[in-house]
Amino acid sequence: MKRLLIVALVASTIYLPVLAQKKGADDFNDLIRRYYTAWSTLNPDNASFLYAKDASLVFFDIAPLKYSGGWQEYRDNFKKNVAPGFSSLTLAPNSDLKVTRRGNIALTTLTFHMSAKQKGVKHFVLISFPEIDLEFPLQSAKRAAEEHLRQSGMTYTILQPTCFSEVWLSPPLGFDIANAKARIYGKGESKISWISFQDVAKFAAAALDAPAARNAVIQLGGPEALSPLEVVKLAEEITGKQFTIEHVPEDAIRAQYQAATDPMEKSVAALMLFYAGGSAIDMTETLRVLPIRPLKAVREHLQASVAVGHSV
Repeated sequence: MKRLLIVALVASTIYLPVLAQKKGADDFNDLIRRYYTAWSTLNPDNASFLYAKDASLVFFDIAPLKYSGGWQEYRDNFKKNVAPGFSSLTLAPNSDLKVTRRGNIALTTLTFHMSAKQKGVKHFVLISFPEIDLEFPLQSAKRAAEEHLRQSGMTYTILQPTCFSEVWLSPPLGFDIANAKARIYGKGESKISWISFQDVAKFAAAALDAPAARNAVIQLGGPEALSPLEVVKLAEEITGKQFTIEHVPEDAIRAQYQAATDPMEKSVAALMLFYAGGSAIDMTETLRVLPIRPLKAVREHLQASVAVGHSV
């Protein structure tokens, strides 16, 4: 059986339990250290105290990316398919912890360093993103990881998908199909080849059997390039509702980027500028090398969002 390691994590987002709500910064930092120390043991049971056990919860993380069976499925997959491939793993959080409180949820965002040794890995697939003509911490970390992989002597494939439909066309970033509202970063006229994270996972698996994907950097996009305003029109067509559009001027985003001192804020602003500038990717050659079809279209994503009353 081939071993596939997909690494997409440079920034980590953790939902901490209600007990953490009254904690200060020092307590959060201690909790974060305990979290990474626990996962460094390669035994998810040591980290279980930080996770809700509701069977209805859906977890999104390492391949296969989506776990619909709650903590139990996530834990069992890690023990069976992830942990056995490592001889050692060390995760160390950096000192850029940011905490955002929303009701009884504390959302923590930070970057971390990962050092790992794997057993029998023959092909390493790294999930990154296309080159952006700006300097910001997330890109610096991604490019450093790419270069380290190139110099490692290991067979590799670096995949650089553009904007994920499930992220940018979702309520947290202002695209709220249930309430017919859309936040547009910039003018919204530049085309983007929106892609589903599910298709990125398929490309990663297919790269193992494609000689042309060996030691290659491959940009990824979805089946069609649509501008954000075209996506809004499509959503209006699907829902039969007129959307309220909020434009965030590109000049305001650039000012936010230039003024940001927090690594996460600077990275988020840079990604918004990337969105505003567009990212249309010709997939003709990529689909010849990695024939993944059909790719999930924006229409399909929006229709699924309508079906459940929110973005999926």
